[in-house]
Amino acid sequence: MVLRCAHDEGRLLLTEDKDFGDLVFRSRMALPGVVLLRLDPEKSLFKWTRLNAAITSFGANLLGRYVVVETARFRSRPLLKSVQR
Repeated sequence: MVLRCAHDEGRLLLTEDKDFGDLVFRSRMALPGVVLLRLDPEKSLFKWTRLNAAITSFGANLLGRYVVVETARFRSRPLLKSVQR
């Protein structure tokens, strides 16, 4: 499972699949961070430009956050901490 791998390896999850957002919040798994690219898949160079802008804008603050990268803006919210079961 991708979420488990990101958690276990302490990696940010970079995805274009918006279903991961729902999965991340439903699973309540602590992840280092998630970046969702919501951009036209056919504009690959623009994707990397926007991703670079998000990294420049947020820097280390990408950690612990769910960041959505869109054409004209970034949205960000804190990730939930893991829940003890």
